[in-house]
Amino acid sequence: MAILLKHARFLDWETLKFRNTNLLVNEGLDGKIVFVAEDAAVSKETEVIDCQGMIVTKSFVVGHHHVYSALARGMGAPKKNPENFVEILQYIWWTLDKSLDRDMIEASALSTAIACAKAGSTFVIDHHASPHAIEDSLDIIAKAFDQVGVSHLLCYEISDRDGQEIANKGLEETENYLKNHQGLVGLHASFTVGDRTLQKAADIMKKYQSGFHIHVAEDTFDEEFTEKEYGKNILQRLKETGALDSSKTILGHCLHLSEEEKKLAQNSNAWIVQNPDSNLNNHVGFFNGRNLGNNIMLGTDGMHSNMIRSAQQAFFVGQTFDNIDFSSAYQRFRNAHRYLKENNFEGDGENNLVVLDYKSPTPVTENNFLGHFIFGLQTADIRHVIANGKLIVKDRRMKTINEDDVLAFSQKQALRLWDKMQQ
Repeated sequence: MAILLKHARFLDWETLKFRNTNLLVNEGLDGKIVFVAEDAAVSKETEVIDCQGMIVTKSFVVGHHHVYSALARGMGAPKKNPENFVEILQYIWWTLDKSLDRDMIEASALSTAIACAKAGSTFVIDHHASPHAIEDSLDIIAKAFDQVGVSHLLCYEISDRDGQEIANKGLEETENYLKNHQGLVGLHASFTVGDRTLQKAADIMKKYQSGFHIHVAEDTFDEEFTEKEYGKNILQRLKETGALDSSKTILGHCLHLSEEEKKLAQNSNAWIVQNPDSNLNNHVGFFNGRNLGNNIMLGTDGMHSNMIRSAQQAFFVGQTFDNIDFSSAYQRFRNAHRYLKENNFEGDGENNLVVLDYKSPTPVTENNFLGHFIFGLQTADIRHVIANGKLIVKDRRMKTINEDDVLAFSQKQALRLWDKMQQ
């Protein structure tokens, strides 16, 4: 069913030019938007939404998420207070992911998909881990996202940290999923992936013409361990697998790259994803995009599902630590669209839109929109969301799924998870 957005103020997300128009939005992965006249004839089945005084523009993409963290909000303190980044992983995130079961994964995925949709993101690139519930975990997440109406690019976080048997299950899950879905080959980080597992992952990547999705130099420990254990830096190690040749490869964080690695990154086809809120929370350092090339996009790293917040945080933190301005902050925010388009991933066509009910005390023009984007825009301004031509959020409420049922289910699974983590 088509949707007619009447009296819209359409903002071209690439040129930032405004156009007062009526938009006819067609459904489907290759659905189009058509500018139509006020009196244009439309079918009786067309849903009409009055967008008077609102801005309509392209929806958003989360460049790096962690569905598995959705049930962490409000949980109790870990058994030991972490004193460094590795202990944060050991006593919080690795304790959590090893406690997940199928129901918890489903609850996490449904909750995340809803949060993303209501925050304006209609496509999510996710990096999942559940070492004791690996089989079919990606299908569980995919089905949940499909139910909500959010497109996705998933991977399983392969790692040797829990032993070879679990690493092999991660490899198997990855290959089984890639047989029938668009996806990536997920790896945790260099310091938890041995040569044997890395090579097997590279073989799968090449077989399915995919790319790696891996955390890189999030903390100095990753670099120090890799140099000591393998006699080379992280990007040298990845380059030898062919991962840097793939334009589908995503390198998460990249906070502590050496100058040599920066050159490798800049001269590669890989993409880098910045996650400012997570970096601040984990005390691991600050991102600096200098000498890293133009393939930089933004993610949330599972801290939240709010890409507007990620962009604004990247700008503000970057005033001290990065070479970033209004334009480059917005470009990083939008670069995920380029990543998806250049790699022919489905689900981010022009019929993915947000309707912003943004009430500003000052005029909004193409010349000052970026100032509004950094200093004014909030997720509370998102009124409607259209994904692949389908209205999934209307008047700030989900249309595709019962939110109250999901909340009740998620809260039940969260209590189970928290109890299991304390055992």
